[in-house]
Amino acid sequence: MRPVRTPVNESAPPDGPALRPLSARSVVLSLLLGAHPPELPARELVRLVEGFDVGGSTARAALSRMAAAGDLRRTDTGYRLSERLLKRQRRQDEAVRPHTRAWEGDWEMVVVTATGRGAAERADLRARLTALRLAELREGVWLRPANLCRPLPAELDRVAERHASRPARPARDLAADLWPLDAWSATAGALLDRVGRARRPADRLTVFAAVVRHLLADPVLPPELLPSDWPGAALREAYARYQREQAGQVRMRVTGR
Repeated sequence: MRPVRTPVNESAPPDGPALRPLSARSVVLSLLLGAHPPELPARELVRLVEGFDVGGSTARAALSRMAAAGDLRRTDTGYRLSERLLKRQRRQDEAVRPHTRAWEGDWEMVVVTATGRGAAERADLRARLTALRLAELREGVWLRPANLCRPLPAELDRVAERHASRPARPARDLAADLWPLDAWSATAGALLDRVGRARRPADRLTVFAAVVRHLLADPVLPPELLPSDWPGAALREAYARYQREQAGQVRMRVTGR
């Protein structure tokens, strides 16, 4: 039986990946998700958002709506990410700097054992397993090489069993079937090209928001299972440079240094 492909990214269109236009809310989130700690003074946050072609009144309205919706928490001086979005920031940080270990040939296997779940519950579990960089071999059986330094969430034990395995198939062939590596690589290359051509702050933020989304879909496989020209490291380094650039601008805006 051939593996069930878990969607990662569609192949890039001829002119490169489609980029989502950023709303005021998206700009605020991008700035705070990239800030450590994820908190900024209200006045400076509005000024930073204005630098990405968002009007001040629009920025202030977005901040108010986000606070009311629970996306942000008001502090004594400004706004901070909510706990839910702090989890998203941790996932984003891990996507940019994944913690890996030398691979010795073992694979993680998660076998879903829960029955009688509704469609929404099944979709939620699939999304959680995909976020853990597992791929579905066949219905209910998920795999990945055991090269990530991260425990699987304990709550998975309520719906699945965890095993270590060594599939009989050649590991490189299995990885190529489980993940659309060529499509991911093509989109990453197109994004790197967009990074090189983007000049306006708003355009750069839009491109790097797409870069982060794409890095979240990187399976982070051992090097021996990847094509020789895999662009994952180059895409991560491009985003890391942008993060340092943005952090410097935020620091200068907030502290004057």
